[in-house]
Amino acid sequence: MTTANLPLEGITVLDLGQVYQGPYCGFLLATGGARVIKIEPPGGDSVRSRADAPGGNSLAFAMLNANKEGMTLDLKTQAGRDLLLRMVDRADVLLENFAPGVMDRLGLGADALCARNRRLIYASGSGYGSTGPYRDVLAMDLTIQAIGGMMSVTGFADGPPVKAGAAVSDFLGGAHLYGAVVTALLQRERTGEGCAVETAMFDMCYHTLASNLSMMHKQGRPAPRTGNRHGGLSVVPYNVYPARDGHVAIICVKDAHWRNLARTMDRPELADDSRYASNRARAEAIDEVDELISSWSRQHGKEEIFRLSQRNRFPAAPVRDLRELSEDPHLHQRGALHYMDHPVLGRIALPHSPLRFVRQHQLPLSPNPALGEHNASVLTNMLRMSDEDIRNYDRLGAFGSA
Repeated sequence: MTTANLPLEGITVLDLGQVYQGPYCGFLLATGGARVIKIEPPGGDSVRSRADAPGGNSLAFAMLNANKEGMTLDLKTQAGRDLLLRMVDRADVLLENFAPGVMDRLGLGADALCARNRRLIYASGSGYGSTGPYRDVLAMDLTIQAIGGMMSVTGFADGPPVKAGAAVSDFLGGAHLYGAVVTALLQRERTGEGCAVETAMFDMCYHTLASNLSMMHKQGRPAPRTGNRHGGLSVVPYNVYPARDGHVAIICVKDAHWRNLARTMDRPELADDSRYASNRARAEAIDEVDELISSWSRQHGKEEIFRLSQRNRFPAAPVRDLRELSEDPHLHQRGALHYMDHPVLGRIALPHSPLRFVRQHQLPLSPNPALGEHNASVLTNMLRMSDEDIRNYDRLGAFGSA
């Protein structure tokens, strides 16, 4: 696997990330050209356990850990901690998303490791951060969506709060942690010194609620759940409408979009009707506008409406299911999705990094490592350890086998 000419070529990352947040950051670093060594506990990342076999592979694990080397270290043993410290001496970045305090209790926290290697970037992601009254509260994507206001505005007004179907908090966390790492690497280029960086998933929620917060500010009270309508009920149309074979999302940000949609529906008179001609007017007649569109859209297929929207220039898209998404020709043509014959999972569609480096080749995706697959090769290559030294560490339980 060559990383020549990619921005992070020559950077070595020790990825202690678990589940989604940390591993996604590591994946972005790996596909940016860094050498990423995923270090798992002896039982493996818990996402592995979602597979049928212990230490196996789930699709989620394969998605987030492609292009990484894999090691096991038992950091509860002195031998495991000793090996990690020796690796830290030669690393550029260590990333982890354990609960605050876990690494400190092992003697492997930011202060200790940055004192040992002054060029190290120590990157920590967590639910609530290392300070504040919620520091030690257990955090998962679901609970962050709840406390972060996301669930309060998701769902319909006459129903309960609803979580997002996607793990939005986890992946917001991973993307921001990547940004922090790369920013710190830039600073190191200027100063020669590493530093510790951290991100908290809770910190990121407020930004995503811009429309809803604007409505609250305007009306002086919390915004209601609006279903598939605009969070501020101020952009109309903005909804998911019935199609003959599913559903389609349609939004008109500009009045010109509305005029184009009206012509597409063979209702050109709606474009100049004072009840609908401006977005402000449409917002006051939101139910009428939605019914006008629904009565038209349910007569057509969702892909047909998608093609009409492209031809006539108004924003729309079919609601695709997960199988349709995994086979999407646009994503495959751009290289955002790649088919891989995985050694365990068979033929699967894997995502590549959404970050593109123009005029630089895209790394081919390699399968995620098996549990502990590269224990010996990493230690031989990185620490110049002999086979006998590796066997000695194995006997001491460094890899969890004692």
